[in-house]
Amino acid sequence: AITRARLAAEVSEATGITRREADLIVEAVFGAIAGALRSGDEVEIRGFGSFRLRSRKARLTRNPRTGEQIMVPPKRVPFFRAGKALRDRLNQEPSEEPLAAT
Repeated sequence: AITRARLAAEVSEATGITRREADLIVEAVFGAIAGALRSGDEVEIRGFGSFRLRSRKARLTRNPRTGEQIMVPPKRVPFFRAGKALRDRLNQEPSEEPLAAT
């Protein structure tokens, strides 16, 4: 799995900025996405995909240890849908993949 630190390191390497600057940029992007979702907006990144919130209803479930029934409250969860360009890149043969992001 790629971590936030590794993502920042790759941004730093690809752009020539310091790792600290890249880390700040990555954190700012994630913060902007979370903030937009929190305020009810959809985040669309052309060529990559879109993020939106989905609502989950309250539901009755069981505690697996005790068997006790528990009511889980309603909540909002993030949902990501990959864009066509990303899906196409993921389904290319490895030799066809471009060297730089487009």
